[in-house]
Amino acid sequence: MRTSPLLNRPGAVASAPDDPDQAVPAHLGDPGREQAALAEGRAVCALARDVVTVAGPDRLSWLTTLSSQVLTGLEPGDGGAETLLLDAQGHITHALAALDDGHTLWLVTEAGSGEALATFLDSMRFMLRVEVTERPDVMVLGALGEGLEALAEAARDTVPDALDSPEVQADAAPTAVEPQGSLIGLWRDPWPGVVEGGTSYDVGADRPHPGETYRGGFVLVPAQSVNAVVSTFLAAGEGRRLAGALAWEALRIEAGRPRWAREADARAIPHELDWLRTAVHLTKGCYPGQETIARTLNLGRPPRRLTVLQLDGLVGDLPQPGASVRMGERAVGAVTSVARHHELGPIALALLRRAVPAGEQLTVEITEVDEATGETVPVGRVDAAQEVLVSPEGRAQASPAERPGAELRKGLRL
Repeated sequence: MRTSPLLNRPGAVASAPDDPDQAVPAHLGDPGREQAALAEGRAVCALARDVVTVAGPDRLSWLTTLSSQVLTGLEPGDGGAETLLLDAQGHITHALAALDDGHTLWLVTEAGSGEALATFLDSMRFMLRVEVTERPDVMVLGALGEGLEALAEAARDTVPDALDSPEVQADAAPTAVEPQGSLIGLWRDPWPGVVEGGTSYDVGADRPHPGETYRGGFVLVPAQSVNAVVSTFLAAGEGRRLAGALAWEALRIEAGRPRWAREADARAIPHELDWLRTAVHLTKGCYPGQETIARTLNLGRPPRRLTVLQLDGLVGDLPQPGASVRMGERAVGAVTSVARHHELGPIALALLRRAVPAGEQLTVEITEVDEATGETVPVGRVDAAQEVLVSPEGRAQASPAERPGAELRKGLRL
């Protein structure tokens, strides 16, 4: 994990050392205005991500057999795809944004996970013609809406620094498209659409998806060019500014967009997070975890469900990730992400037990650290209203109307 050079910009404030976004600025003095500018396409944000590349003629077919998505159709300039790596039980071990330039497959994962991803992929090469490489010399910059196109244009217009890693230039030379300035690749976030082969877990939801206007994405640039690309972006339009991770996270939470570093614990399966929308192809060939994907879709229901929580804005303190969510006195889930939204006030994402009624009013614990013992203790609660992402019905649009074998079971009861 490489620290962003944007942390050296005037006013940049770092995240906490144990935060998933510790490698990038949390904010630059005004998180609210940064959010507004980001939502309006006037801001650029450094994202805490690691990059791994896979070269070789077998790269796309190989990753397709290992992951939840079909990647063989990726082409240069198509905006890429999203895919998951699962263990044999269907638990999420990596969430990846994937781009291919005709020569190299670029995989973007959470900061601090690049080494583990590269090690895993290298262990699965066998005799295939692939080569896996960690790429700390490449960084990720994000933007929303029209800002994404403006950011890509700024990267194209920025001449790569002479100090850029020679590996970047070596990889860029043989690609199927000519390299343009400092732009290595552009990824368009498919959320919250349902991609080909995917499905959604919103059966029974009676309102539009909260992320229906969310249009995110990022560009890959050489690490040494990050400051120059940002400066080009800022200079090219009036009212533009640099935003921090707090702004990005607030808009992500508003859109109900899951993030592996925050929403996926050790037992999370994609259905709980509605990740079959964008990262899973239901009819592709066999891959690790496919049995859990199919069994839960066709025979069962996800045990938990992701929801947006609108928190009572009259309470000053925010709950922390991991805070208990309660229905009355009963613990029914936990907060995974939390933010102050510039328009909505305090909001959060939480994983709840699936059967918690969608209209039930909930409370979330507020905690603080006891200075005497060092333990985290509850000191209060804040009211929370749900905005449904995964329906309590636990059925996807692609789930069968009746469980397979139902007719046989009816016959046995007669």
